[in-house]
Amino acid sequence: MSDTIHVDWQKMRKLAGPFPREAFQFVRDGLAHAVVMSHGEGQTGDASDESKHVSGQQLCLGLRDYAIEKYGRLARTVLEHWGLYTTDDFGRIVFAMVEVGLMRKTEDDTPEDFMAVYDFAEAFNPASIA
Repeated sequence: MSDTIHVDWQKMRKLAGPFPREAFQFVRDGLAHAVVMSHGEGQTGDASDESKHVSGQQLCLGLRDYAIEKYGRLARTVLEHWGLYTTDDFGRIVFAMVEVGLMRKTEDDTPEDFMAVYDFAEAFNPASIA
C-alpha cells in the first residue's frame, strides 16, 4: 500500500480481524486483477472511477484467480497462513479498507455479497490447478 497514504492498521485490524498486512495487500492487489477480469485489459482498480466497480462476488472470483496465478497449487496454503479461510474473510477485509478510505463501495454493496461465494477446499483444490 502506498507510503503516501497513512494507513490506520490498528483500526483496520479491529474492524476486519487479526489478518496480517499481507492479507490486506493481497485483497487490494487482487482488486486490480478482478477489474481486468470484469472490464477487460487496460483497466485498473482506480477507486475514483465507479465505471470500473466490481461486485463482491466478482471480487471473490478475481481473488481466487489472482491467488492461483500468483501462488499456484499453494494458493490455499498461503491464504490460510494469513487466516483467510472463506470468502467472508475477503469481505471483512474489504469493508475494513472501505471504512479507512482505501477502497470504495456503492450503496448496493454489503458484506453479505461476500458470504459463501465459493468453498476454499474446492476453489483451491491442488488437483484442479494446472
